[in-house]
Amino acid sequence: MNQSRRRFIKNSSALLAGAALTQTAFAGNFKRPVPVSGHLWIYASKYSPESGYDCTPVLETIFSDFKYAGIDGLELMEAILRHDDAVQKLLDLSGKYGVPVTGSSYNGEMWNKNRHTQILEDVDLVTQRLHQAGGKTFGISVGDARHKKTENELDAQAEVLKEIWKVCDKNKIQPNLHNHTYEVENDMHDLKGTIARIPGIALGPDLNWLVRAGIDPVNFIHTYGHQMVYMHIRDQKADGKWTETVGDGMIDFRAIADALKKINFKGRAAIELAFDAPPVNPIKDDWKKSRTYVRDTFGW
Repeated sequence: MNQSRRRFIKNSSALLAGAALTQTAFAGNFKRPVPVSGHLWIYASKYSPESGYDCTPVLETIFSDFKYAGIDGLELMEAILRHDDAVQKLLDLSGKYGVPVTGSSYNGEMWNKNRHTQILEDVDLVTQRLHQAGGKTFGISVGDARHKKTENELDAQAEVLKEIWKVCDKNKIQPNLHNHTYEVENDMHDLKGTIARIPGIALGPDLNWLVRAGIDPVNFIHTYGHQMVYMHIRDQKADGKWTETVGDGMIDFRAIADALKKINFKGRAAIELAFDAPPVNPIKDDWKKSRTYVRDTFGW
């Protein structure tokens, strides 16, 4: 019993110390008007969908690359936070590299009423651990039904999103509605359906997925910018293939930057890299070049 108590005290002290380091780093980096994190998809994409694209084995590489590139923080994917030792591991790496965990993305079949209980239990676990690791943001994807969602499915989706917002508030996390193409194709049927049911819901659009769905990101910002608290930045060529770095493609980021200035955007942002072919350069250099471009173009 005494040994167990000593272990508990030791582990608790380590968590508290790690949390203090993370919060200090978090506060320091977030003096920027819009802090710029990086989403770890490019690493996670090498892992299986069955694992939830769980890239836990290469977390140290990710932290190291982000430090090298000057990225303000790390946006996780939820699979990492399902591990019982995730918080301690993330705190240790945040302290070692001075790169805070700033948030996580999350994907679930929100439209499927039969999955709601499981989703809410999972969100509670994930957001508790995200908060303990120093994270703040939670980008929610509502799930692709592989068809145009019915009114009943959109009702169910809105119902569970309202409950997720309550869970996030309890766990001191700021949720936002993220999008892929399926939420914004068909004249934004899915996204508009959610907004109609939850007016004013916080948005965290992926600008590149907007482009791929035929939505002008500048018009989107003018229309919905007052609801935006987060955004993902990624680039592509005219043929639709992703560029290795942000700024090498056809997306007019300067026009986007001007639109964001006009609405006085004060949220947060994340660079997300994705490759259609093996990269020519080391990934850490792609992050660094992308980070420099965002700084020069957006002033962040």
